[in-house]
Amino acid sequence: MVQDTKVREYFYGTGKRKTSIARVRLYPGQGDLIRVNDKPMAEAFFWFIWQAVIKKPLEVTGCLGKFHVVAQVKGGGVSSQSQAIAHGIARALIVFDEELKPQLKKFGLTTRDARIKERKKYGLKRARRAPQYTKR
Repeated sequence: MVQDTKVREYFYGTGKRKTSIARVRLYPGQGDLIRVNDKPMAEAFFWFIWQAVIKKPLEVTGCLGKFHVVAQVKGGGVSSQSQAIAHGIARALIVFDEELKPQLKKFGLTTRDARIKERKKYGLKRARRAPQYTKR
Protein backbone atom coordinates (compact mmCIF):
# COMPACT_ATOMS: atom_id res chain seq x y z
CA MET A 1 0.00 0.00 0.00
CA VAL A 2 1.53 3.30 -1.13
CA GLN A 3 0.67 6.49 0.73
CA ASP A 4 0.29 9.81 -1.09
CA THR A 5 3.41 11.69 0.01
CA LYS A 6 2.59 14.92 -1.81
CA VAL A 7 3.20 17.80 0.61
CA ARG A 8 1.25 20.95 -0.12
CA GLU A 9 2.93 24.25 0.63
CA TYR A 10 0.95 26.63 2.79
CA PHE A 11 1.40 29.86 4.72
CA TYR A 12 0.49 29.81 8.42
CA GLY A 13 -0.79 32.52 10.76
CA THR A 14 -2.24 32.53 14.28
CA GLY A 15 -4.95 35.05 15.07
CA LYS A 16 -6.40 35.99 18.44
CA ARG A 17 -9.29 38.08 19.74
CA LYS A 18 -10.75 38.00 23.29
CA THR A 19 -10.66 34.27 24.14
CA SER A 20 -10.77 33.04 20.51
CA ILE A 21 -7.69 31.51 18.92
CA ALA A 22 -7.60 30.79 15.18
CA ARG A 23 -4.99 28.70 13.36
CA VAL A 24 -5.09 29.72 9.70
CA ARG A 25 -3.46 28.10 6.67
CA LEU A 26 -3.39 29.73 3.23
CA TYR A 27 -2.95 27.28 0.34
CA PRO A 28 -2.01 28.92 -2.97
CA GLY A 29 -4.48 28.05 -5.69
CA GLN A 30 -7.47 29.20 -7.66
CA GLY A 31 -10.80 29.58 -5.94
CA ASP A 32 -12.54 31.37 -3.15
CA LEU A 33 -12.76 28.41 -0.80
CA ILE A 34 -12.77 29.32 2.89
CA ARG A 35 -13.29 26.47 5.37
CA VAL A 36 -13.69 26.98 9.10
CA ASN A 37 -13.57 23.93 11.39
CA ASP A 38 -14.09 21.62 8.37
CA LYS A 39 -17.27 23.49 7.30
CA PRO A 40 -17.80 26.06 4.55
CA MET A 41 -17.56 29.62 5.85
CA ALA A 42 -21.20 30.36 4.99
CA GLU A 43 -22.29 27.47 7.21
CA ALA A 44 -20.06 28.36 10.17
CA PHE A 45 -20.62 32.15 9.93
CA PHE A 46 -24.08 32.65 8.43
CA TRP A 47 -24.29 36.41 9.05
CA PHE A 48 -22.94 38.49 6.14
CA ILE A 49 -21.00 40.90 8.38
CA TRP A 50 -18.96 38.06 9.95
CA GLN A 51 -18.14 36.78 6.46
CA ALA A 52 -17.07 40.29 5.38
CA VAL A 53 -14.77 40.56 8.43
CA ILE A 54 -13.09 37.27 7.52
CA LYS A 55 -12.61 38.26 3.85
CA LYS A 56 -11.36 41.79 4.55
CA PRO A 57 -7.58 40.99 4.66
CA LEU A 58 -7.85 39.19 1.32
CA GLU A 59 -9.89 42.02 -0.26
CA VAL A 60 -7.53 44.76 0.98
CA THR A 61 -4.48 43.04 -0.50
CA GLY A 62 -6.20 41.89 -3.71
CA CYS A 63 -5.64 38.20 -2.92
CA LEU A 64 -9.30 37.17 -2.77
CA GLY A 65 -9.20 34.51 -5.53
CA LYS A 66 -5.61 33.40 -5.00
CA PHE A 67 -5.84 31.26 -1.85
CA HIS A 68 -7.78 28.43 -0.26
CA VAL A 69 -8.20 29.33 3.42
CA VAL A 70 -8.43 26.57 6.02
CA ALA A 71 -8.98 27.73 9.61
CA GLN A 72 -9.38 25.96 12.95
CA VAL A 73 -10.85 28.23 15.62
CA LYS A 74 -11.62 27.62 19.31
CA GLY A 75 -13.08 29.62 22.18
CA GLY A 76 -15.08 32.81 22.41
CA GLY A 77 -18.20 33.78 20.51
CA VAL A 78 -18.95 33.92 16.82
CA SER A 79 -17.99 37.58 16.41
CA SER A 80 -14.62 37.24 18.14
CA GLN A 81 -13.94 34.04 16.20
CA SER A 82 -14.45 35.85 12.89
CA GLN A 83 -12.09 38.63 14.00
CA ALA A 84 -9.50 36.06 15.13
CA ILE A 85 -9.65 34.37 11.71
CA ALA A 86 -9.16 37.75 9.99
CA HIS A 87 -6.13 38.41 12.21
CA GLY A 88 -4.72 34.99 11.34
CA ILE A 89 -5.27 35.53 7.61
CA ALA A 90 -3.47 38.89 7.84
CA ARG A 91 -0.49 37.28 9.59
CA ALA A 92 -0.36 34.46 7.05
CA LEU A 93 -0.42 36.98 4.18
CA ILE A 94 2.58 38.73 5.75
CA VAL A 95 4.42 35.37 5.79
CA PHE A 96 3.48 34.98 2.10
CA ASP A 97 4.66 38.46 1.10
CA GLU A 98 6.30 40.93 3.50
CA GLU A 99 5.40 43.86 1.19
CA LEU A 100 1.68 43.45 2.03
CA LYS A 101 2.30 44.50 5.65
CA PRO A 102 1.87 48.30 5.13
CA GLN A 103 -1.48 47.74 3.36
CA LEU A 104 -2.76 45.47 6.14
CA LYS A 105 -1.45 47.80 8.84
CA LYS A 106 -3.24 50.77 7.27
CA PHE A 107 -6.58 48.99 7.79
CA GLY A 108 -5.64 47.87 11.33
CA LEU A 109 -5.58 44.17 10.47
CA THR A 110 -2.12 43.34 11.85
CA THR A 111 -2.75 44.65 15.35
CA ARG A 112 -4.01 42.16 17.93
CA ASP A 113 -7.03 43.67 19.72
CA ALA A 114 -6.00 43.01 23.33
CA ARG A 115 -9.29 43.99 24.98
CA ILE A 116 -10.61 41.12 27.09
CA LYS A 117 -13.30 40.89 29.74
CA GLU A 118 -12.28 42.34 33.10
CA ARG A 119 -12.52 39.96 36.07
CA LYS A 120 -15.19 40.29 38.74
CA LYS A 121 -13.98 41.68 42.09
CA TYR A 122 -15.21 40.53 45.48
CA GLY A 123 -17.73 42.83 47.16
CA LEU A 124 -18.98 44.04 43.78
CA LYS A 125 -21.75 42.78 41.52
CA ARG A 126 -19.64 42.85 38.34
CA ALA A 127 -16.13 44.07 37.56
CA ARG A 128 -16.89 47.63 38.70
CA ARG A 129 -20.60 47.78 39.64
CA ALA A 130 -20.97 48.35 43.37
CA PRO A 131 -24.08 47.25 45.31
CA GLN A 132 -26.73 49.97 45.52
CA TYR A 133 -26.29 52.28 48.50
CA THR A 134 -29.27 52.44 50.92
CA LYS A 135 -29.53 55.37 53.28
CA ARG A 136 -32.10 53.84 55.64
